[in-house]
Amino acid sequence: MTKLSQATKPALVDLEGVALEAKAEKTAPQLPVPKGWRMLIGIPQAEEKTAGGILKADVTRDIEQTSTVVGLVLKMGNMCFSDVERFGPEPWCQEGDFVLIGAYKGVRFKVHGQEFRLINDDTVQAVVDDPRGYSRA
Repeated sequence: MTKLSQATKPALVDLEGVALEAKAEKTAPQLPVPKGWRMLIGIPQAEEKTAGGILKADVTRDIEQTSTVVGLVLKMGNMCFSDVERFGPEPWCQEGDFVLIGAYKGVRFKVHGQEFRLINDDTVQAVVDDPRGYSRA
């Protein structure tokens, strides 16, 4: 992956870190509101070219996007990280954080071609300050 910037509440995120504002107004009302301990995660779009400049096939980009291990926390349900015995006194992440999650985790869906996921709060493995360069091993 390439660079992503940390934004507060983008509806859509691409690998250049640009909130796709033109579509955001149309998309935002269509995004689900996570309930309970679930979180809405924005998934970065896969790059169209390799580092060497070769165009990737659509299938390759789809596999990369589906198996990604990094995402942006867009919204959190009202019960996220509320179990102090399980999670400790502080939440593991907050809206606007980039997080590491397991590949293929969560309920996957697309809105206007952009992939999102609904994951459980305990799916978050780590917070990432700079998500560039992360990929599934």
